[in-house]
Amino acid sequence: MKLSHNFERKFGKYAIRNLSLVLIICYAFGYMFQWIYPNLLSYLYLNPYEIVFHGQIWRLFTWLIVPPGGFDIFTLLMLYFYYSLGTTLERTWGTYRYNVYIFSGILFTILGAFLLFAYTLLRDVFGGGNGAFTALWMINDSYMSLAPMFSTYYVNMSIFLASASTYPNMQLLLFFFIPIKIKIMGMIYGALLVFEFITGGIADRFVIAASLMNFIVFFIAGRGKVHMSPRQARRRQEFKREVKKTTKSTRHKCAVCGRTDETNPELEFRFCSKCEGSYEYCQDHIFTHTHVKRE
Repeated sequence: MKLSHNFERKFGKYAIRNLSLVLIICYAFGYMFQWIYPNLLSYLYLNPYEIVFHGQIWRLFTWLIVPPGGFDIFTLLMLYFYYSLGTTLERTWGTYRYNVYIFSGILFTILGAFLLFAYTLLRDVFGGGNGAFTALWMINDSYMSLAPMFSTYYVNMSIFLASASTYPNMQLLLFFFIPIKIKIMGMIYGALLVFEFITGGIADRFVIAASLMNFIVFFIAGRGKVHMSPRQARRRQEFKREVKKTTKSTRHKCAVCGRTDETNPELEFRFCSKCEGSYEYCQDHIFTHTHVKRE
């Protein structure tokens, strides 16, 4: 935690504000390319084969603008849904920590793509195959490319899982009219992911594990705790101190006998409206005391 706070103090000023909106703008460019020149997207995928053997370094970044699906009214609703969840998380965690969460998901996805590529390459070399596994990474008509599988889809879903863990009792409208708590939807989606991981192929396992590793690190390794930023932690400590001071200052004490609600919790205390000043008396002296008058 101390190391994390030091990094935040040094690099927090470089965090991108409203990162969810930035991701949606990237999708907007992706949809524009999809309409104008659909074949262009094949040159934007996260494809380690092209990066390693053909030097197409831009693929390390351009895959972020590849849209997660087709464009329709449901896509707009889902993008707005993820934007709302993302901005809420950013306000809760702070801009820096939300940036770390999203970018760690992106980096884990890139790492997973290269690990899968290395696995298929080694399997081809030591398995005595005919090169078909390696050819899967090439965009051509003969083989289905694995590259489009590494997209921002699961990164977006990690936002949903983070929201379900941070605000478990938040209520959503399933199909626009069925109220359901987000933690229930998170559990259902988590069960589906486990099922896909178990029953899917090796590529599916790499994709799911890599893209959701940021959620695993932040919540499972962190025991479900969302760490606050140093500013938030300082404000929380200040709030606790103020509450403690206020609690101490509002302790009831009789101005005549000196008894308090701590020494005699069975007593009732009242302020006298006829005394000039803030004088409080116990139930035995509220009607028998001499009223205090200012000279």
